[in-house]
Amino acid sequence: MTDFSDLIEGYYKFRGTEWLTERERWTELASGQAPKVMVIACSDSRVDPATIFGTHPGEVFVVRNVANLVPPYETGGGFHGVSAAVEFAVTKLKVAEIVVLGHGACGGVSAALTQSLADSTHGDGGFVKDWITLLDDAREKVVAEHGTGPEGQKALEQECVRVSIANLQTFPFIADRIADGSLKIHGAVFAIADGKLKVLQDNDQFEAA
Repeated sequence: MTDFSDLIEGYYKFRGTEWLTERERWTELASGQAPKVMVIACSDSRVDPATIFGTHPGEVFVVRNVANLVPPYETGGGFHGVSAAVEFAVTKLKVAEIVVLGHGACGGVSAALTQSLADSTHGDGGFVKDWITLLDDAREKVVAEHGTGPEGQKALEQECVRVSIANLQTFPFIADRIADGSLKIHGAVFAIADGKLKVLQDNDQFEAA
């Protein structure tokens, strides 16, 4: 089991190997970043975008949260961590593509599907309960068609990606860039069990990459 001391040991290995062999690249990164792709992924420890896509530091701008969700555009009260990350990636870094990466066996999606946190208080699942209300409409559709079993879980994991993509398009600065062709949005779902990636196609179906 990895603990903080293991992380420090890993740092020393990194500092003595990769950092030295890639010294020129790290020097370049020290002056700024220019990733072309943003990835919106789940916080799940099993779904690391850098591992799945084989990327290196500086190549992708990543934001992770429970169930890889993006809220719709709004400027009201509260803090907007995901919106801030999206805004920075699109308007400042000027990424050309955004990838919403869902995954199999997602706990946040499961909680939304089964309503297992419906009576939770803050500090005992309440924050997650509030966050996954973003999936309420999608859940109704999925439950009506697939129920709350394994098929429903898989369907809601895919629908979760569609929800985030739809919400991204409510941001005016994203809609404008999609319209002028300077930004594209992709959806994908990674299956932890078999390591396979499915990509959302133009026909709104997920197919093997």
